[in-house]
Amino acid sequence: MTVQRCGWAENDAQMRAYHDEEWGVPVRDSRALWEKLMLDGFQAGLAWITILRKRDAFREMFEGFDPEIVARFGEAEVVRLLGDARIIRSRAKIEATIGNARAYLTMRDAGEDFSAFVWGMAGGKPIIGDGVTLPAKTPLSEEISAALKKRGFKFVGPVIVYAWMQATGIVDDHAAGCFRRTG
Repeated sequence: MTVQRCGWAENDAQMRAYHDEEWGVPVRDSRALWEKLMLDGFQAGLAWITILRKRDAFREMFEGFDPEIVARFGEAEVVRLLGDARIIRSRAKIEATIGNARAYLTMRDAGEDFSAFVWGMAGGKPIIGDGVTLPAKTPLSEEISAALKKRGFKFVGPVIVYAWMQATGIVDDHAAGCFRRTG
């Protein structure tokens, strides 16, 4: 029996595993949501497979994406990260990740849970796509993007936010007929 999955995941074993085990699975953990948003920010202008292949190195270099640690990064850490070819060496993206850790902690310290914030904007449950179209952005991704930017986040434009919403199961955009589709 052949498993039917989204077409983008068919031609690469690592992408198939990502699709089958992670993409579109609802994530409710605030730190995990933040990590994925940071990785999607690094993806800007690149293919997801590039980030996926470098994800372990990103996790190592960014101390497991612990916002408490990343928020304390300074110029020495930026230089260290810029010198490591295992990750995307973009000063703007690295500095945005550090700033985003600080914004995340500011939200937390103000009593605003990152997961509750995002899922609340989405209505608390996954939004089921039509199974045919894959929009680049939606009014909700524009709204979440604006809310994040208002809180000091960077590299969180509506296209990045929508890709993140798909990856973290805020939106189920699995293709019609895909074995992972829930709606």
